[in-house]
Amino acid sequence: MRWALVKVCLAVTTMVVAAFAIPLGLVVQEMARDRAFSNAERHAAGMGPTLSITTDRAQLTRAVATSAAGADGRMAVHLPAVGGKPPLRIGERRAGPHQVAAARTQGRARTTAVPGGYALLQPFGLGSGEIAVVEIHVPESEVGKGVTTAWLVLAGVGVALIIGSVAVADRLGVRMVQPARRLVEAAHDLGEGKLSARVPEEGPNELRLAAVAFNSMADQVVQLLAGERELAADLSHRLRTPLTVLRLNAASLGDGPAAEQTRTAVERLEREVDTIIRTARDARPRTAVGVHTGPGAGCDAAEVIRERMDFWSALAEDEGREARVAGVETPVRLPVARADLVAALDALLGNVFRHTREGTAFAVDVHSGEDAVIVLVSDAGGGIADPETALARGGSGSAAGATGSTGLGLDIVRRLTESTGGDVRIGRSVLGGTEVRLWVPRPYQGRGELRARPRNSRRRVCGVRRQTRLRRVLGWARSSPRP
Repeated sequence: MRWALVKVCLAVTTMVVAAFAIPLGLVVQEMARDRAFSNAERHAAGMGPTLSITTDRAQLTRAVATSAAGADGRMAVHLPAVGGKPPLRIGERRAGPHQVAAARTQGRARTTAVPGGYALLQPFGLGSGEIAVVEIHVPESEVGKGVTTAWLVLAGVGVALIIGSVAVADRLGVRMVQPARRLVEAAHDLGEGKLSARVPEEGPNELRLAAVAFNSMADQVVQLLAGERELAADLSHRLRTPLTVLRLNAASLGDGPAAEQTRTAVERLEREVDTIIRTARDARPRTAVGVHTGPGAGCDAAEVIRERMDFWSALAEDEGREARVAGVETPVRLPVARADLVAALDALLGNVFRHTREGTAFAVDVHSGEDAVIVLVSDAGGGIADPETALARGGSGSAAGATGSTGLGLDIVRRLTESTGGDVRIGRSVLGGTEVRLWVPRPYQGRGELRARPRNSRRRVCGVRRQTRLRRVLGWARSSPRP
């Protein structure tokens, strides 16, 4: 592409230079010729007054010798026979007799070619009525004076223009080729799995737009891959709920080969699920991908909580745990998909069963207010030492000090609430253990569709004012300070 542009520019510039330089050189040549013959006519006209008053040979010879052309030997005077005197010729003649006769007969100046140049024949009338002819020799060097220099100057200018245009075309070619080459290299890198490949957004406008489109595509690919890997991890994490049930049921089977084999199989299955979760988590690009519920998604949180508490209460009864649920008597609409809310609740309740001792009580409370819904999941366990680390993806295991945690449960909950504009907090519950608080803004009617309030609506109620209002409207008097 670069050399093609250089060749095109070279051809175009050469044609332009030729189109202008050749006619200009011919004009310079014609101007030099006209200048030479104009000077010859001026020298010839200088003899007109002398011929009009005398035809004496001595006087004419003196007049020819004193003129500039005569002094250079380039002037001759041809007199016809006058008063019985023979024809007279003064100076060095170069034109032939018939050429002089033709000029006398025509009565006007004419130019004829002679050896070494040209001869200007200018007729003049004498007092006797006869016609005399003044001959001025114009050398070839005089006709072409300055033409060679002009041609050389034009050629130099043309060569300089061609070289300059080639240099500019080369720079333009480099400016166009380099962004295109970088785009190709980045496309190859992205195709080979280097997801960090990006293209500098520079160069011509078209290539800059192509770079912007490529970078946007690469970001989208990274986000899609991150979403797929996180989805694989989240789906695998959801298997922890039925595995917890299986483990608890296997623990109640008693002794025996069949029971031991069942417990071994459950443990092996748990390890495989943990391996899948960690592999998907570690392989994902470091790109934040939230939980997207899609247009029109929503569910009755009270119904979902009642259903899940019925499921977990059966397990709680087997382990001697006290389970309590409140605030689910009336429908509570949330702008999240039912499956996502089920996954979040199972993650929180599964953590209670997985990381607290048997017999530890737990509770789920729902507080529905005008602007938001608060879901509290509390337990009487040992609590979480580092809440901030627990909320980070992959960090809850180390924060809780539990063995075998994949660190995805609280991250699923966090991404669910943040997708609606809410948030999740961890604190100390009134039961003495951990309290996970989900703050989800209520959906509102706007422009003909049901959608969640923007996140900044939550920020309008901040500090003491927000705490006071929530306590007054929701009756959340037992809420502990945020960690």
